[in-house]
Amino acid sequence: MTKKNYYVLSLFILSIFLGCKEEQKINPISENIVFKNYKDSINLSGTLSIPYKDGKFPAVILISGNGEHNRNAEFGNHKPFLDISNYLTNNGIAVLRYDKRGVEKSSGDYNSANTFDFAEDVNAAIDYLLARKDIQKNNIGLIGHSEGGLIAPIVASNSSNVAFIISLAGPSINGDKILLSQQKAIATSKGISEVEINKSQTLNRNAFEIVKKYNDKDVLREKMATYIEKISIDDSDKPENMTFEEYVDAQVNSILRPWMVNFLKYNPQKYIEQINCPVLVLNGSKDLQVLSKENLPEWKRILEESGNKSITIKELSDLNHLFQACETGLPDEYEKINESFSIIAMEEMTKWIKEQIK
Repeated sequence: MTKKNYYVLSLFILSIFLGCKEEQKINPISENIVFKNYKDSINLSGTLSIPYKDGKFPAVILISGNGEHNRNAEFGNHKPFLDISNYLTNNGIAVLRYDKRGVEKSSGDYNSANTFDFAEDVNAAIDYLLARKDIQKNNIGLIGHSEGGLIAPIVASNSSNVAFIISLAGPSINGDKILLSQQKAIATSKGISEVEINKSQTLNRNAFEIVKKYNDKDVLREKMATYIEKISIDDSDKPENMTFEEYVDAQVNSILRPWMVNFLKYNPQKYIEQINCPVLVLNGSKDLQVLSKENLPEWKRILEESGNKSITIKELSDLNHLFQACETGLPDEYEKINESFSIIAMEEMTKWIKEQIK
């Protein structure tokens, strides 16, 4: 072998070695962690994933929507938060996800909590990341899905430690309007008659108005019970093994859950207009739970009128509320779809986050 060929071969071997080193650089490490919400005296269990052992990384906290979700936001065979975590970590971004209070390994009572309680859990997650030596303290962001998209603005409006937020199908209109819009969109897609839809809308709207009108818990329960009794006479939906009184009580308890009462009265604008950090808002065009045509324009209006200069708002074609490529967008499709979370949405988030990193 000539000296020249040996030199070329050596460079070739060296380039392979360096290439392997570069490939090995992103080798995600996941650590099961526990952090404490001192305000409510609960421990939250989760997983922190970092790109590799040594270094300091930008980080995001994943905030799930309404429901007793674990750290992976698991439903059926899908684990969308695990997929998002893996994708972001492989792109150099650390990810913290956790079991909601009262779910799996986290302590606390889920059923007695409302949106603001869940916001305190996010604050506790931020405090945990701020204490880590492997996290860039000036690059901690929030990614909130659905109700998580309500929670992220609450946290960001009261914290200087939030560098950016991403809303995934997060509401920007009042809670009662969200539910009425959701119910109508789903019923329409199922082919329910306009007469039946209008009847249901009226019944629900009246119930929601009662919740919004009365603040005293005892008075609210009395007024709601009277209303539910009135509209439930001869209700064909009453199970045969349940008395009328039990049926009424079950409906009253459902609508007067702490979370529901808070949600029906909730106005997102109060917190969205206080966001000073960069914001990315994404919605699927086939989302029937938080409709993009109603919520995206409001996000844009509120943020622009409040003076936020760093806004990106996008509708993603053919994605449902869970950011899956779908046919109808109906909730009964969710578990049947093979995709857990759209790669297109993950690419959008990753590209945008990298642009925000300081």
